[in-house]
Amino acid sequence: MTLTRIAAAAAHFGRDIEYDLGRIGKLIGDARQAGADLLVLPDAAIGGYLADLRRPDPDALPPAFTADDAVLRRVAALAREMVVCVGYCEADGDDRYNAAICLSGDGILGRHRKVHLPAAEVTVYRPGDDFTPFDTPVGRIGMLIDYDKTFPESARTLALGGARILACLSAWPASITNQAPKLSQDRQSRLFDLYDCARAAENQVVVVSSNQTGAVGGLRFLGQAKVVGPAGNVLARTWAKAGLAVAELDVEAEISAARRVLRHLDELRPDTYRTAAP
Repeated sequence: MTLTRIAAAAAHFGRDIEYDLGRIGKLIGDARQAGADLLVLPDAAIGGYLADLRRPDPDALPPAFTADDAVLRRVAALAREMVVCVGYCEADGDDRYNAAICLSGDGILGRHRKVHLPAAEVTVYRPGDDFTPFDTPVGRIGMLIDYDKTFPESARTLALGGARILACLSAWPASITNQAPKLSQDRQSRLFDLYDCARAAENQVVVVSSNQTGAVGGLRFLGQAKVVGPAGNVLARTWAKAGLAVAELDVEAEISAARRVLRHLDELRPDTYRTAAP
């Protein structure tokens, strides 16, 4: 039996990079104290997210960093033996990407650029173009960035590539068009939880879902970080509060149990599915 302790973070981040790094260091320290082998931090944990999803101010965008920036090396130094996934804005020449990186003290383990961009983001970021899982000391991981998990094909592609753990990094706000009096009644809150559980259950993998908390501009972030087992069962969660959702499990044993009779990936019928968008 190989037990892996997994932590998903819910926390607030903004434009102050030193503040963000301090909070990242605190979360890594808390995760280390909890015995975590893997920590998934939110999208845009370095530099914060957009403040306006309707008309982003071009003069108030998150700071962008190259893929080899010193700020990422500082996170790697904080991570040490732990595997840490963290979101940031990536600069590539004149292009900007909503990006995530997975690293440890040994260096970079994997990268992802958000593929599916909601309406406001297309005015700020370029989309990524692939979903590629990668090997880490805690197993084969694939990364998704918030809106990516709305599309089943995203998680399915990573699962077919052998990912056992899906790290879903989010800066996912409450609905801005149909606000509810309580976050628990919010449409986006329900969808956030639904997608986490559905992506885990349909692919029979572990989903580690982080999210931002607090408010920026007109956005209220949902929190609701969680670890979901391969049967779609929530193993740990933060609800709307900031903090860590921590669960310990034998990833391979849990996946094997979920796939003992029904093996979704083996039972696919790709010849019967439409492969082109309408």
